[in-house]
Amino acid sequence: MVLRPPVEPMLAQAAESIPGPAALRAGVAYEQKFDGHRAIMFTPAEPGGAVLVQTRRGSLVQDRFPDLVAAAEQQLPTGLVLDGELLVWDAEAGRLSFEALQRRAAARSRGAAALAAKLPAYFVAFDVLQQDGQELLHLPYADRRSRLENLFTRHALTAPWTLCPMTTDLAKAREWLESWTDVSGVEGILIKPLASRYHPSYRGWTKIRRRDTTEAIIGAITGTLARPQLLVLGRHDASGGLRAVGRSVPLRPDAARQVAEHLAVAPPGHPWSGVTFTSAWGSRDVLDVTLVRPDLVAEVSADRAVDRGVFRHPLRFQRIRLDVTVDDVPPFGQGLAAAAG
Repeated sequence: MVLRPPVEPMLAQAAESIPGPAALRAGVAYEQKFDGHRAIMFTPAEPGGAVLVQTRRGSLVQDRFPDLVAAAEQQLPTGLVLDGELLVWDAEAGRLSFEALQRRAAARSRGAAALAAKLPAYFVAFDVLQQDGQELLHLPYADRRSRLENLFTRHALTAPWTLCPMTTDLAKAREWLESWTDVSGVEGILIKPLASRYHPSYRGWTKIRRRDTTEAIIGAITGTLARPQLLVLGRHDASGGLRAVGRSVPLRPDAARQVAEHLAVAPPGHPWSGVTFTSAWGSRDVLDVTLVRPDLVAEVSADRAVDRGVFRHPLRFQRIRLDVTVDDVPPFGQGLAAAAG
């Protein structure tokens, strides 16, 4: 069977930590998890055909990535299907940028070439689903990985193609989770059974994002002062203004009671008066919030996805920090820095 889009990608379920050795007896591989857009790339069955780039949800977006299409036409063999992650390098900022990737993904063909010159895209390949026109989904991961490595060696692939780092060493995987996630664009690891075949749309892999604790100011809530449900959190910028940095996941009952004990009604002139907040990154659903006095500090757990000072994924409330003041909270733009004191 020859694969054609749309192909539903195999997925991962989230976990808090790497399972112990007893749970991994069957043998697993650990891959670095990049903070980009999942993509499946198809090269044509015959020379001169069209290169296709499919998103996780099945949309075709090759017109938005003309640089990758050109590189595929020049460097990749026909009849190939690669699964991987799209990333974008922002040379001006000197780092991988999720915001720049979103700009590339939203561009139409007229502006795509100009953006490609300014913000080049890269493809981190972690699986090969078809080679020489033959579908490989039935093969175990270990065999597919070997074929992928041979592909990179045989064709001497370099940028914009990157072979996703992989190890079977648990100690190395833990090192990646603890230290490599300090690198922009790397947010955790994926765990994949060596003997597993590729199951489209099945959550047969495990993803672990690094999480760290940090502090932010509670500026608004959903629910009521007596029963808060979500926290909207902020930090002060260089001019002293309170900037929203994210929202929490729904509070557990014990956490809601802890927060409620210290909330107070917002005074006149709250810095967020008239501001609307959405329910999630990229969402248009508006939260129904109640503004509160912005003098209460919360310790939260966050992953490494931070864009221009804003946490992309919901934060997890840990506790109220009555031992620090809002002046001790890291300033806006400091990401996962911890409060002083």
